[in-house]
Amino acid sequence: MRLTNFTTATTIQTTFPTDIIPTKRPKTTMATHHPTHKSHHNHPSHQSLLPGLPDHIAQLCLSLVPPYTLSSVCNSWRQLIYSPTFPPFLSIYSILLPTQTTPTSSSNHHHHNLSNAIQFASFDPVSSRWHPLPPLPLDPPLRLLPRHPSFISRNLPVQSVTVSGNLILLAATADQLLPALSRPLIFNPINGTWTYGPALFTPRRWCASGSLDGVVYVASGIGSHYNPEVARSVEKWDLNDHRHNTCLNNNDTLISSGSISINNKTAGCSKAITSKILENSKWGWEKISKLRDAKFSREAIDAIGWRGKLCMVNVKGDAAKEGIIYNVKNDSWEEMPEGMLLGWRGPAAAMDEEVIFSVDESKGLLKRYHPEMDGWSLVVENVMLKGAQSMAVGGGRACVVCGGGGAILVVDVVTATPRVWVVEAPQGFEALDVHILPRMKIDR
Repeated sequence: MRLTNFTTATTIQTTFPTDIIPTKRPKTTMATHHPTHKSHHNHPSHQSLLPGLPDHIAQLCLSLVPPYTLSSVCNSWRQLIYSPTFPPFLSIYSILLPTQTTPTSSSNHHHHNLSNAIQFASFDPVSSRWHPLPPLPLDPPLRLLPRHPSFISRNLPVQSVTVSGNLILLAATADQLLPALSRPLIFNPINGTWTYGPALFTPRRWCASGSLDGVVYVASGIGSHYNPEVARSVEKWDLNDHRHNTCLNNNDTLISSGSISINNKTAGCSKAITSKILENSKWGWEKISKLRDAKFSREAIDAIGWRGKLCMVNVKGDAAKEGIIYNVKNDSWEEMPEGMLLGWRGPAAAMDEEVIFSVDESKGLLKRYHPEMDGWSLVVENVMLKGAQSMAVGGGRACVVCGGGGAILVVDVVTATPRVWVVEAPQGFEALDVHILPRMKIDR
């Protein structure tokens, strides 16, 4: 599945220049309600999608056409691409933080506002609009702290990964600089629901997090306080485990408020089931081989799933760093190849867990790694890549959160001459992270 054409949020265009560096950015807002798209089957003056063909045959033919092209032809085709029977196109998902907060006379009240300020949104590349995700579950209440007086010059990370078409929140900071999540929080775009996963052995923050072949990994980090054993520990959670594919009895895990998608198949429970997930779950986290030291607890780190291995470095940016690789088959840790480590100078991500891309955030370069030569090749150079904060790759596109979070730079990485364009963050927000997932369910 390729990512459909992206545009800036106020301009629709069918072709894109090779480089877009706007001098004045358009104003972008976030929709407060999901748009309503009525099914063409229910329209009183329904016309065939393709004259002479039954609709189900016509839909098979039209599913081979890019959604952006279909949307520009006629209303019935535009309605079709948002119907539940049409294959969902890929969209950008982002964690957002307001750029301004309402000043108050009470510093405690201001701190409370910040703790509830983080939002989640999806950018629809067909309509060129941002849409907020449904609210997080209220029980138990979550307080994700993006800033703290002790860290004036930086945001506190909210760590998330994408696994089998789901967005999974794994780690964040709560009040008193404690871990905010004792269980992962899962968003399924197809169903538009949040659910809780099984409890971690050790809730943590500032850890390494990643995924590979439907398995989630967290490593190192800090729990309620620094502990060298936690800083060396590693846990994995296998979403491919067949034991969670059905609703379990009261002695096992209960998953609330819908279902999650496993390898594009839906597995879950009725919304009537209780939201509490019992502690004695058989579907849960498993401890694996420890890290050799505690050097990976300094920052929030992305562990990149690639060709049956998990790759990560211990420091972000262009600073000197150490790199290690987890071999899943052998359950062992090994040194990162020298060439891979030397070129790892900023955010990194893998496309289909086969090709690693990385941004040199000091030079503004997007590069591709070649294991056969243990080296990197240049994909594109762009000034907007300087200071890059986060990155995701999927559907033939690399999406990079630019410095300051005001925009996401999108690069077509599968064409001989890469095309580059910009998706602006919603007005009044900055992007903290980026993911690529199927489009979100839209209420009708």
